Amino acid sequence: MSTLHTAPDLAGPQPLDPPAEVQRRLLDAQRAAFLAEGPPALDVRLDRIDRLMACVLEHADKLCAALDADFGSRPPLTSLASDIVGAIPDVQLIRENLAGWMADEEVPGSAEAGRPAFVQNRPKGVVGVVGPWNFPVTLVVQPAIEALAAGNRVMIKFSEVAERTAEVFARAVASRMSVEEVVVVRGGVATASAFSSLPFDHLIFTGSPRVGARVAAAAGENLVPVTLELGGKNPVVLGSDADVTLAGERVAGMRLMNGGQICLCPDYVFVPRDRVEEFLAVYEESVRAHFPTYLDNPDVVSIIDDRNFDRVTALVADAQSKGARVLTIAPPQETDALPQRAGRRIAPTVLLDVTEDMAVASEEIFGPVLAVYPYDDLDDVITYVNTRPSPLAAYFFGSDGPEFQEFIRRTTSGGVSRNDLAVHWGIEGAPSGGIGRSGMGAYHGKVGFLTFSHRRTIAASTAPKGLAQSLLPPAGQAEADALRGVVAHTLAEIRQRIGESTSPRQS
Repeated sequence: MSTLHTAPDLAGPQPLDPPAEVQRRLLDAQRAAFLAEGPPALDVRLDRIDRLMACVLEHADKLCAALDADFGSRPPLTSLASDIVGAIPDVQLIRENLAGWMADEEVPGSAEAGRPAFVQNRPKGVVGVVGPWNFPVTLVVQPAIEALAAGNRVMIKFSEVAERTAEVFARAVASRMSVEEVVVVRGGVATASAFSSLPFDHLIFTGSPRVGARVAAAAGENLVPVTLELGGKNPVVLGSDADVTLAGERVAGMRLMNGGQICLCPDYVFVPRDRVEEFLAVYEESVRAHFPTYLDNPDVVSIIDDRNFDRVTALVADAQSKGARVLTIAPPQETDALPQRAGRRIAPTVLLDVTEDMAVASEEIFGPVLAVYPYDDLDDVITYVNTRPSPLAAYFFGSDGPEFQEFIRRTTSGGVSRNDLAVHWGIEGAPSGGIGRSGMGAYHGKVGFLTFSHRRTIAASTAPKGLAQSLLPPAGQAEADALRGVVAHTLAEIRQRIGESTSPRQS
């Protein structure tokens, strides 16, 4: 731990909605501590990671209770699986590999060229982490752990939507971490805006594309590099040989997890026209198996707040008013009471006959609602996906045959899973991130370590003459002739590769 003296008013859990100048003082304190310490040793990094993880695990019950209160209903199993233990595999991976990741890397062939060089992975300094409300703990802890692994200090802006969880988490972090190492900032829109405008050395944001654009713009004022983990309308495609039962069950499971409030949830499904009814039957049966009742079922995760409840119900109402067929999956005795605003419960819903003028065709749902489209030609499906912003995830059910290969060849998405959903996310050694409107950059494991590191090349020279000397007087005709020879030789090789004559082209 750094020995830098911290002002008394900056010690411990920070008050709600700290002014911009207080946030700047926190950043300055972390940067001063970072500069005084220099790149931390391996054991220091691992100690900080362990202490941060201990903060979460020691307060697991309180965090689960706070998450239940913030959502209105969120079973402990959901919170334990997603928000409490979600980062443990990453910690284990880092502990096993961090020494190797930190090691300098020799540049192959550089010594033979007379310029022996190696690459350092240096910490950037202070990393800002802006988290979402749907998995508010794990989606700030995991990037924070990887930033610490890279040797940085971390400031966390916790979601104001999950306000009870934010308070528990802030106190938990302050119980083991100095504000010079990791500090949690809580507050609303003004606080978040001030946080995003701080001159961090790197900023990672997880949330909606709309807010992500504002965060990136604010960071751009200070030329702060950003990693954006955003959402998107994730498609599912059932190939001609898909196991419809498997697809229906797994799509239902993912669409219902966390009340459908996951950036990796499927938003719409393309099903071969002659198998739509079969898919709908399996989907409905699977939903009822998970939730035989819905209205008062304690295993249901409620919509997080009134604003999001109103937004999702408005998407369904808009679609229905414009001709969509609405399939509500709930016991008959409950359908009249759903959706229920008091408990923020929306019954699992399927929309059919969705058209482009409906808001649900373009807006991310983020709730227990799914659109189903019939199709006749896979090429039409690929065109549909490609004419929309690239999603965070794309899903395909079927064999690893020509249809799947064509799907992954022609479509673009953050990641792809076949015959399941979200299995590509967080695989050890594999990057996780979006593209375009679904995000930029990636983290998880070594990719995260590299995201929060600066790769610095360090070189020497064993050449008899300096690099610039050969281009300054009295260098002359011999050097110029040599460079013209390089141009002619390289151009001849290129023309041969592209099937052109090696004789000069006429202008």
